[in-house]
Amino acid sequence: MHLFDAEKSFLGGFAIVAGHMPLACGLALAEQYKGTDRIVINFIGDGSVNEGEFHEALNLASVWKLPVVFVCENNLYGMGTSMRRVSALVEVYKRAEAYNIAAEQVDGMDVLAMHKAVSRLAATVRAGEGPAFIEAICFRFHGHSMADADLYRPKQEVARWKKLDPIAQLSTTLLDARVIAEADLADMHAQADAMVADATRFAEESPDPPIESLKRHVYKEPGDA
Repeated sequence: MHLFDAEKSFLGGFAIVAGHMPLACGLALAEQYKGTDRIVINFIGDGSVNEGEFHEALNLASVWKLPVVFVCENNLYGMGTSMRRVSALVEVYKRAEAYNIAAEQVDGMDVLAMHKAVSRLAATVRAGEGPAFIEAICFRFHGHSMADADLYRPKQEVARWKKLDPIAQLSTTLLDARVIAEADLADMHAQADAMVADATRFAEESPDPPIESLKRHVYKEPGDA
């Protein structure tokens, strides 16, 4: 969750559900103010849609025509509760439409469909037409966390969705089209495993931050511009 890489403009994950949506609006406002063609991509889960920040952020983004694309990964369960039990409107993209935002539902298990939708909507956002919203229908194959026994979902449902694994589907598509070979696929898996291993090693071997760092960047420091 708490990953961050400023060099790649990846500004982190946040523990507060929907709490990063107003931050995304702020970042989008900054790019709008500077007159750049950069946009913000804000990923949320279906558990965010009943939070106040969800509605506040969508309304603000629409009113100010902020350059942001909201992507809701709707995996049908907010922690251990089915979306249908807690939402009067299960089609999340329709909530965004209520704020006059271009919104659509996409097969989130289809990498190429997602790429096409994001590319198309990102172009409209860059053109100054205001924010966009994508509801990506997807599924998580494991529990919400390591402490989640995952007893609230039928095993048959999980098995059915696993057959739609987006990585496996894309691999098959590329192999069938002879865009890549099995050796290329194995090499990509090895590179991904090595990257994760390097990151894990770095985290485990890094010293703990000093206690005084808890007070840094909380308030404006003396002398800061």
